Amino acid sequence: MARKKLHRPIAAMAKKIREYRALKNRPRDSQRFALDYETMRRPLTQKRLPVRAWEDARNENRLFALLCRLPRFGVGRTVTRKSWLWEHDEPCYWVITKVKADYTAENMDHGRAWGYLTFRGKTEEEVREIDKVMYHDWRMVPKHEEEAFRKFTPVPEETIRYLPYPPLLRAMILAQWQKEGKPITEEPMIDLAKIMASPLRGAKKKAAGTPV
Repeated sequence: MARKKLHRPIAAMAKKIREYRALKNRPRDSQRFALDYETMRRPLTQKRLPVRAWEDARNENRLFALLCRLPRFGVGRTVTRKSWLWEHDEPCYWVITKVKADYTAENMDHGRAWGYLTFRGKTEEEVREIDKVMYHDWRMVPKHEEEAFRKFTPVPEETIRYLPYPPLLRAMILAQWQKEGKPITEEPMIDLAKIMASPLRGAKKKAAGTPV
């Protein structure tokens, strides 16, 4: 018979104290992401930024380097990223709803922020935390340009209905038509709508479930 595990309150309290001290002594974001702009190294870890990031590190801003200059840390404002502007024609931006600044940082230019994300013209319904706030490619959208920047008319997506058969299968179908005496007046194509609506497809999905 297994021995009953004894409750050791002093050991449990000591464990909690150790965890609290480790949490309290962990480096803050202002220490982790501090950067020496002459050597392009992180003072805490001595890791060097990739060479291709040097130009952005010198010329662009981190998110909180922009927010710390604004009233209420920019709550309600629109921010975007340089990489999004280059990669996508559709508007990509965050609308900031909540900010938790690190008041121990020298210029209060570190912290956490939350907001609504609009990516390639599609806006998410739930607020979530903004990621990659330490990247040097954030840009503030001027207030008088926000409406024009957010304006977007979605282009209807083109749906593909028919696809050509693979060469071997196409040759087999044409040979079958020729054997049956059917006139070959059109190219044999795969109808994707019929495949998606097939009851066999739904049966396969059900069969793929985990047995109870």
